[in-house]
Amino acid sequence: MKTILITGGRSGIIKNVISKVKDNYNIYITVHTNSELKAVKKLYGKYNNIKCFKLDVTDHNDLNKLSKLKIDILICNAAVMESGSILDIPFENVKRCFETNYFSVIKIVRKVIKDDLKIIVMSSLASSIPIPFDGVYSSSKAALSHVMRCFNLECKLTEKKVSVTVIEPGLYMTGFNEYGFEKKYEFMDIESFFKDKIDMIKRYDNIVLKILQSKRFNSITKKIVKAIESENPKMFYRAPFIQVLFAKLYIFFS
Repeated sequence: MKTILITGGRSGIIKNVISKVKDNYNIYITVHTNSELKAVKKLYGKYNNIKCFKLDVTDHNDLNKLSKLKIDILICNAAVMESGSILDIPFENVKRCFETNYFSVIKIVRKVIKDDLKIIVMSSLASSIPIPFDGVYSSSKAALSHVMRCFNLECKLTEKKVSVTVIEPGLYMTGFNEYGFEKKYEFMDIESFFKDKIDMIKRYDNIVLKILQSKRFNSITKKIVKAIESENPKMFYRAPFIQVLFAKLYIFFS
């Protein structure tokens, strides 16, 4: 069986993906903390073909663990959402967002690259459209999508069999968006440039989260599983359809 390495494998969409492919692959599931490791070991400990270990994708020593692994499919799913205006958000949060969402992916690819490797990177539909107070996160994903597009072209110049796929999910009800959106209010105090608009921004957030978020993961799960199983996966997969259509219309008319 082929071997998959998954970063950020604790929950959400990727948990649904694992349930679909766990019988056909050897899988390394990595998580950020020891408490998360206990949770995934409890969930997958009965499977002989699944191994779980802690991997902080921003930690040099943790990343060295990857050099010893032989994998066929890399799924970079680890991410953080740091929200807030560029006027308010602490710069440490900006750096953490890019270190996790962008730089770590490049470091991991360098650690595991080999001939006949399939690379699947989880970006975001937010990379395509501007979302107020979400610029740091969405720009980290835009940078990720773009650098992977460039890397894909580079790989085509070699005789190595390396495929690069970018998954761009829209808003799904995983808890990730709620947590990320809420973080910006930690910095929007009486000194904020937007202090008079906080109530309006909160109403906007509630509308987005209640109306736009998809409660079912099947649309994006199918795309990711297709990328895993296909001999010649596409460069980009996006879902859900309505959100993808909205993004295309926005880009076209803007």
